Amino acid sequence: MIDIIEIIKAVLFGVVEGITEWLPISSTGHMILLNEFVTLNVSEEFWEMFLVVIQLGAIMAVVLLFWNKIFPFHFGERPVIQKDIFVLWFKILVACIPAAVIGLAFDDVFDALFYHPWCVAVALIVFGIAFIVIENRNRSVRPKITELGQITYQTALMIGVFQLLAAVFPGTSRSGATIVGALLIGVSRTVAAEFTFFLAIPVMLGASLLKILKFGFSFTAPELTVLLVGMAVAFIVSIIVIRFLMGYIKKHDFKVFGWYRIILGAAVLLYFTLR
Repeated sequence: MIDIIEIIKAVLFGVVEGITEWLPISSTGHMILLNEFVTLNVSEEFWEMFLVVIQLGAIMAVVLLFWNKIFPFHFGERPVIQKDIFVLWFKILVACIPAAVIGLAFDDVFDALFYHPWCVAVALIVFGIAFIVIENRNRSVRPKITELGQITYQTALMIGVFQLLAAVFPGTSRSGATIVGALLIGVSRTVAAEFTFFLAIPVMLGASLLKILKFGFSFTAPELTVLLVGMAVAFIVSIIVIRFLMGYIKKHDFKVFGWYRIILGAAVLLYFTLR
């Protein structure tokens, strides 16, 4: 029997995931905080898997919105293979190396050491400050990289190193870490956001696959329903949020997200101190 209350909870988690996965404000931080007030009636093992696999819905939104920029084959009367997209994917794979090597090797260690509200709160605040400082510095600096094609393999690897911070410290925000790193080395906001979106595809696919394999495929009907509903809602909300973000950063900087992170981090610290 599928409980309608659990479906509503899954919808709520999908909304939060769809919003926070792409805005540089930490989906993990928000999920931890939401879980304090809205708890799914599932096993601990399913919850750990759900937190990661729900991101597949958000990933499909990127695939849909940026299909022409990430799919190298175009079929028609004269099929075309776009070599520049292949090159872009090689750079994305290079950017995945640091998180793949270190993250896979020490994933359980990092979870045990850092996956708790205090660490999440500190990461929210530290990277919130970083956004503000870097954006203030960039007011008088012209970005060196204004197109995806200008990203070199070295630049991609450097962005990948920043992504590693998100793998180590929950609350850093994968998108937040990569965007901060990209801005710091001279990438424009629009290109930083797009590269971050594309980088998420192999990272989240790989992480989701590992979590599913670890959990197993023996889902109960309620578990499968909760997971699919969360993914579907995350997909719909992600489409709206990604479109909003790409329009927003053409006219505004990321400082508002920095201030939001600081306020949220302080709220998390206060809540877990007083409860």
